[in-house]
Amino acid sequence: MLSLFNKTVDILSGMLNYREKRHQVILSNVANLDVPGYHAADLILKNAGSRRKDAPPAFRLATTHGRHIAPKRVGMEAAGECELSVREEKGSLDREMATLSENHLMYNATIEMLARKFRGLNTVLKETK
Repeated sequence: MLSLFNKTVDILSGMLNYREKRHQVILSNVANLDVPGYHAADLILKNAGSRRKDAPPAFRLATTHGRHIAPKRVGMEAAGECELSVREEKGSLDREMATLSENHLMYNATIEMLARKFRGLNTVLKETK
């Protein structure tokens, strides 16, 4: 999708995939609360807040004139990559429902950001007619 849209759309679609998978894991925790020996799990983003070790280095941009705008760091991380983490303690219904609610709110926020991005693109396309 990079050829048609910018990286924002790819990151947001990766986050939607992550939120959907996390929703399934949390629902599995709720369904198995009464199973003896079951430990709750959660889905953790691999690239949250730091770069992966195997990721290519960020592009280095240089300013060639004193009046140029300073370059921003551009990374090549894959969006939405996650890993399953099993907690040591047994899950509680209150905590799982709070996590489910938080995940649902974050999913809706991501949908809203993606919708705004497409509305902006739609506006640009209408203005060029």
